[in-house]
Parts: sequence; C-alpha cells; structure tokens
Amino acid sequence: MYVYLSIFLSFYLFFLIYLSIYLSIYLSIYLSIYLSIYLSIYLSIYLSIYLYLSIYLSIYLSIYLSIYIYIYIYIYIYIYTYIYK
Repeated sequence: MYVYLSIFLSFYLFFLIYLSIYLSIYLSIYLSIYLSIYLSIYLSIYLSIYLYLSIYLSIYLSIYLSIYIYIYIYIYIYIYTYIYK
C-alpha cells in the first residue's frame, strides 16, 4: 500500500514539476510575443500622434507667426509714418 502511494506521489510530483516548467516556458514565450506586439502597436500609435501633432503645430505656428509679424509690421509702419510725417 505504501509503495503504491509513494510511486503515485512521485509521479504526481514529477508531473507537477514538468507542468510548472512547461508553463513557465510557455508563458514566457507567450508574454514576450504579446508584449512585443502590444508595444509595437502602442509605439506606432504614439509616434503617429506625435508626428501629427508636430506637423499640426508647425503649420499652426507658422500661420500664427505670419499673422503676428504682419500685424507688428503694420503697427510699426503706421506709428513710424505718424511720428515722422
């Protein structure tokens, strides 16, 4: 009786060790693939948003600066012609 129990427990322990090793390897491979895909998607979205914002801000700033410079030059010419008339 004890012999069968010890054999059963040894097989059970071997199975648990095998299962834990298999699951750890499988989970590490699965997680590495999943994380690499997730990070690549996340980084591509982040970079596309960053690129969009940089293009948008450059266009916006160029328009804003051109309007601002135009107004500034207009006021400067107006004041200059008013003072030195």
